[in-house]
Amino acid sequence: MRVLVADDQKVVRDGLCMLLSMLPGIEVSGTAIDGTDAVRQAVTAAPDVVLMDLKMPNCDGIEATHRIVRQQPDVHVVVLTSFSDDESVFAALRAGARGFLTKNASAGEILQALSTVCAGEAQLDPSVQRRLVEAVARGEHVGLPGASPEDSGSGDMAPDGLTQREVEILTEIAAGLSNAELAGKFRISGATVKSHINHLLAKTRARDRGQLVAYAFRHGLAA
Repeated sequence: MRVLVADDQKVVRDGLCMLLSMLPGIEVSGTAIDGTDAVRQAVTAAPDVVLMDLKMPNCDGIEATHRIVRQQPDVHVVVLTSFSDDESVFAALRAGARGFLTKNASAGEILQALSTVCAGEAQLDPSVQRRLVEAVARGEHVGLPGASPEDSGSGDMAPDGLTQREVEILTEIAAGLSNAELAGKFRISGATVKSHINHLLAKTRARDRGQLVAYAFRHGLAA
């Protein structure tokens, strides 16, 4: 398996490369310093798997995963991150990640995840699996790929694969809310707001907030 390592911290990249080089059947095809670099190398080098960090500058791991899955569907993504909150987990899975591990995963767990996703299956950290099951049991709209409206508890299908939260953010952008106001309304960080907006721009192919507003009105998502 040819693996591309994407992490903005050099010490982490070097450590992962050393670890992967000791695992049987693994070849490190390259390293990426951020999401933009990961997308570029996934397209040009076509590794089997990208081992993807989430929190990176320029283009985060969630948006990079979305772009890779869209542009290079044969390349699988396994997230390896320190962040395992529900929002990060579900956003990564919605973007198309086939695996999700935290950075306390063992070498064996990483190898298993890489092998599993290359075989066309998904591999999630046990705690992530549990929270995903609990969210579905509570009737929350997780919005994972392949889920039907009945699975999500809603019959409404958002355009261009927008998630429920992205529709909510877009509606408030159309209402004129600033990033700071969005953060306050949804009780999320400014960085998370920017991440949602980046996802909206990518999915709607809009260039700026003005085009997002026009998109919202065009699709009936603005009050």
